Amino acid sequence: MSKISVAAVRESVRAVQNASEEKKRKFTETVELQIGLKNYDPQRDKRFSGTVKLPNIPRPKMTVCILGDAFHCDQAKAAGLEYMSVDDLKKLNKNKKLIKKLGTFSFDFTREQRHKIETSPISFPSHHHFISSAKKYDAFLASEALIKQIPRLLGPGLHKAGKFPTPVTHADDLVAKADELRATIKFQLKKVLCLGVAVGHVAMTEDELLGNIMLSINFLVSLLKKNWQNVKSLFIKSTMGKPQRLY
Repeated sequence: MSKISVAAVRESVRAVQNASEEKKRKFTETVELQIGLKNYDPQRDKRFSGTVKLPNIPRPKMTVCILGDAFHCDQAKAAGLEYMSVDDLKKLNKNKKLIKKLGTFSFDFTREQRHKIETSPISFPSHHHFISSAKKYDAFLASEALIKQIPRLLGPGLHKAGKFPTPVTHADDLVAKADELRATIKFQLKKVLCLGVAVGHVAMTEDELLGNIMLSINFLVSLLKKNWQNVKSLFIKSTMGKPQRLY
């Protein structure tokens, strides 16, 4: 049973959105759910991990790349999705620096690191140009037939970065699969008792944000060993806004 009311969350959502309206930014602010845990020992207790698909896409600009066979590359091209073929992956295999970047580009860069990447002479095939322009891919889809080849072609980089591709079959709709990835969030306890996950953005409607937040909280609590007894605090916060306490 939830310990926070829909009315209380709605009030906090309004506060976040009103503050964003009052001080417009040049970008769409992300709304993050911030969680503080208690009565948990990351060293001794089992570390939880779980994913849930939200009813409304929280990260519409999340970049997805298709690692595809000939069929999926054609499908991706027709749908306007970015992709890499087996030949492209084999070219990466000949350059360890590219493979390393491929496994780490999903992290935040400092200004100096970003400049080095942007000015690097190393580049991908011209129709992808995602390292030379410092473009970051947040997730991958890969043809089912290619999944087993990924570690051999690229090494452990994507797996270590938590970006190992989701398999797709020829019967799957690539656009729908990409949107499914954009709608899916992950809760994972590591070494500290605080978590943060994007649950929406300020351009969403109040009800859309509310639905995402409530589902996210209830799913998180279901992952915890003692449910609500492990929850110390809950906040929602826009990128540039003040945090609003929910619990």
